[in-house]
Amino acid sequence: MNVGPLALLFQILYAAGALGLGFYGLHALWLTLQLRRFAQPVPGNSFDTRQLPLVTVQLPVYNERHVVIRLIDACAALEYPLHRLQIQVLDDSTDLTTAIIQQRVDFWRGRGVNIESFHRSQRTGYKAGALHDALSAATGEFIAIFDADFEPPTDFLARAIPHFLGAEGAGIGFVQARWGHLNRDYSVLTACQALALDGHFVVEQTARQAAGYPFGFNGSGGVWRRACIEDPAVGGWQADTLCEDLDLSYRAQLAGWRPLFLPDLVAPAEIPPQLLAFKRQQFRWAKGSVQTLKKLGGAVWRSGWSLPARLAALFHLGNYLIHPLLLLLLLIIPPLLLLDIDPFGPLAWLSLASVGPPLLYAVAQRRLSRRLWLRRWAYLPVLTLLGMGLCLNNSLAVWQGLANRPGPFLRTPKFRVQDRADSWRESSYALALDPVVGGEVLLALYALGGVFLAAAQGKWWSIAFLLLYAAGFALMVGMGVGQSLRWRKKRSRSTTRFRAADLVKSQGR
Repeated sequence: MNVGPLALLFQILYAAGALGLGFYGLHALWLTLQLRRFAQPVPGNSFDTRQLPLVTVQLPVYNERHVVIRLIDACAALEYPLHRLQIQVLDDSTDLTTAIIQQRVDFWRGRGVNIESFHRSQRTGYKAGALHDALSAATGEFIAIFDADFEPPTDFLARAIPHFLGAEGAGIGFVQARWGHLNRDYSVLTACQALALDGHFVVEQTARQAAGYPFGFNGSGGVWRRACIEDPAVGGWQADTLCEDLDLSYRAQLAGWRPLFLPDLVAPAEIPPQLLAFKRQQFRWAKGSVQTLKKLGGAVWRSGWSLPARLAALFHLGNYLIHPLLLLLLLIIPPLLLLDIDPFGPLAWLSLASVGPPLLYAVAQRRLSRRLWLRRWAYLPVLTLLGMGLCLNNSLAVWQGLANRPGPFLRTPKFRVQDRADSWRESSYALALDPVVGGEVLLALYALGGVFLAAAQGKWWSIAFLLLYAAGFALMVGMGVGQSLRWRKKRSRSTTRFRAADLVKSQGR
């Protein structure tokens, strides 16, 4: 074997992976530092409440019988003149959800709320298709969107709509609120997801706005100007990516429309309590983000935005490329060790840059709560292991996005779990173990093999890095299998198609 060229190839690949991760770490640090430039958005000009614009609230739903009543009731309670408000429930469901929706729609219509249900027998275009199809029947000048797991506060529209009004708001295409969490403290898993989401909204979205750089609509908890969606230069809702929200928001900004993020306007939502549901959500976001990068990356680079803005946008759209880079490092380390090469050199660069994400999450929690920030930030080690363990799942998603592999829009199941006493395991929406767990087992063993190699050679820094991989994949496998076994045990007790627990949750509390 010609060891020289092979060793050089492995070293180049490893250095490229470490350098790529280092740049993402430095980007997180840069975003955190941008917060010093942030100024709270000023509401639009004062207005006559008798002249409020027409608003349509769209609620895209697919098989959400546990949470759809909570969603509809919250939107029906929005503090906005009834004669200026329209609510559309966009129902693509194939189960009991459709009957529940119709019952609740009839209930609120009887109380004077302008609400109607649009049921499609075919999910053409999935969520993007539902939003596109219902727009022709919408009466609103502004379109608010809430996914099934959300519970918007009553003053949401009263606080969001004024930003569109007056001369200052004329060019704003969409307003995005910060996501809150209905079940942050439900489990370690939900606490970790809340920590990650807070980092994105409190630091990343705020920093991009402070720097004047583009950022994305998050798909829910926001309001669009209808004229922006229908602008020919924007192109409306399109279903050729799994992140129709990110796609539309970047096309809008490329066409000259301005975004606005409101960090103090919070739209609470339910976090997935099942690991497999979280992995499915991450897979969809990773694939959709890379699809959007492929679709719009060239337009972003050719845009009239400044060079820093273009680079920031590409980092944003390519954020999930972190996971293939992580996987690459894992696969390269053992061969380097077999070739008696110490991989710590590139790791030193990675270690320097890795201060960015922990600082980002700490600053986010500090801004949210000076009393609770340390306790919430303490979940960072588990979140780190989750990130390492997700690299196979998300790398597969990235590969599908880059390779134009088709695939359905797989929903993230919601269970209406807010208190620790709530359970999701009796629900038929709970997901069965997926085949990816087999690959995670193999990668955990592969990482452990690398640990033994590094120990035999005294490469102690490599041992620490490989143990993170082994622990991350072990966490994925252990939690996934453990939850699956408990779910199967509880599910086996059911003898009816729609279990009693499903029906109780469907009817609210």
